[in-house]
Amino acid sequence: MNPTHTAYGIWSGGRYMHFGEAIAEERFLASIHHAHEKGIHTFMTADAYGAGDADTMLGRGLEGIDRDSYCLVGAVGHDFYKGERAGSKGYPRFTNPDLRGPGDYAEYLKTATEKSLERIGQDRFDLLLLHNPDATGYRDDSVWDGMQQLKEAGLANLIGVAPGPANGFTLDLIGCFEKFGNLIDWAMIILNPVEPWPGSLVLPAADKFGVKLITRVVDHGGIFHDDVKAGHIFGEKDHRTFRPQGWVQAGNEKLEAMRPFAEAHGLSMLQLACQWNLAHPAIASVAPTLIQESAENPGAKSIEEKIQDLAAVPEKILLSDDEVARIAEIGDNKGCMALKGGTPVFEGDGYVPDAWPLTPDLEEIGQRWGIAPAQDLVLTH
Repeated sequence: MNPTHTAYGIWSGGRYMHFGEAIAEERFLASIHHAHEKGIHTFMTADAYGAGDADTMLGRGLEGIDRDSYCLVGAVGHDFYKGERAGSKGYPRFTNPDLRGPGDYAEYLKTATEKSLERIGQDRFDLLLLHNPDATGYRDDSVWDGMQQLKEAGLANLIGVAPGPANGFTLDLIGCFEKFGNLIDWAMIILNPVEPWPGSLVLPAADKFGVKLITRVVDHGGIFHDDVKAGHIFGEKDHRTFRPQGWVQAGNEKLEAMRPFAEAHGLSMLQLACQWNLAHPAIASVAPTLIQESAENPGAKSIEEKIQDLAAVPEKILLSDDEVARIAEIGDNKGCMALKGGTPVFEGDGYVPDAWPLTPDLEEIGQRWGIAPAQDLVLTH
């Protein structure tokens, strides 16, 4: 089963990533059933979340639901078995040279996948993603030979790549499509109408190589749920506090400029964001973060309401090409943040898991796809 046009990510509900309030365990389990009942039939986990706890929780939440009625998506790549957690940076990638060499990549991927499935209580993933790869993960034949072997072993029907944890990795992902596009079925990127850059730069390559895309952060930190307004109270550890000062006000200003498009089609603002993403041919699934905001915030919606809102996203695209373009103009954010991956402004040396120099091969990728790194992949404001 391929991912459906709407997806529930196990990072929702604040239990494994710090967004809003962490909902109680029983409510979290019930939310999975609620999502399925309302028509969301893709469920996504990553083994590193909670060092395996998210897998276990998803497995419990899916109990009693017909296995053939949903798409199960997993992600492996952070080695929390042998590696040591580096604070907020999380666990190291399995390709870290301090952990192993290329000859052991395939065995790690197989073991990690089997352990993740065991925790969920399933025998296969419909789709398995390489989670937050470093430079080696995007380029090394041994990594993708190992991923292909998972398909051959029946542990995953489809395979793909999920860049992260922050925005960027543009040329690296395109290069990965070029080199391994015959193996890669799906990829996950960050994209929404208020953040069309840089994610939209990879859409032509995904389309050319037949890679379908799942988009996350469709809600833009909760802005499109329409309950994050000026003066919003964020928890001390809420990840959104790392965003630039003024992002809530700026996001809401753009939101209001886009609202007439939603009203014209009878859509909520989240549904508009999902529709805008899905209007791009390469994008086939949306996975916004479902956030339970603190009750201290007036008008905070429940996660159950947000599930229903997501489930009601029309599969048929209602927006015209002109509307999609006009919304993109309103949301234009080019140059508003420093990007990860290969960039012309990288400074440092040694092994860095999420940033590296702009190598000649990456510059050539940019030339092939009309991307000028010094203008298109840098922070300007």
